[in-house]
Amino acid sequence: MQNFAGTDPRVAAAISDSRQLIATDLRSLIAQIETSIRLIEAAITLEDACDPPGSTDVFVLDDVTPRYATASAALGACRAGLGLALKSLSDSGKLTETATAAARQQRLIG
Repeated sequence: MQNFAGTDPRVAAAISDSRQLIATDLRSLIAQIETSIRLIEAAITLEDACDPPGSTDVFVLDDVTPRYATASAALGACRAGLGLALKSLSDSGKLTETATAAARQQRLIG
């Protein structure tokens, strides 16, 4: 008999329950990443709106857009990796379908 004393209950759960918990955590991380990407896109848009084209009175001392683009690309890579991890948990594709539905729902809410 295994002793699960002091073990996180999520780890001590049955394998199928553990997969569901891991999938839930991965979906949550994916949603957080998508939110961060949207925030970056909004920041870029806001900065672009503050600098009217052809304005001679505005001097750009530090263009942060490349940093935003780099951060967005890194987050996109993380999202892809998490999606792959989520897909690899699925034996029959049911988790992947659930993840896709959850992502759609998150986009509608967010």
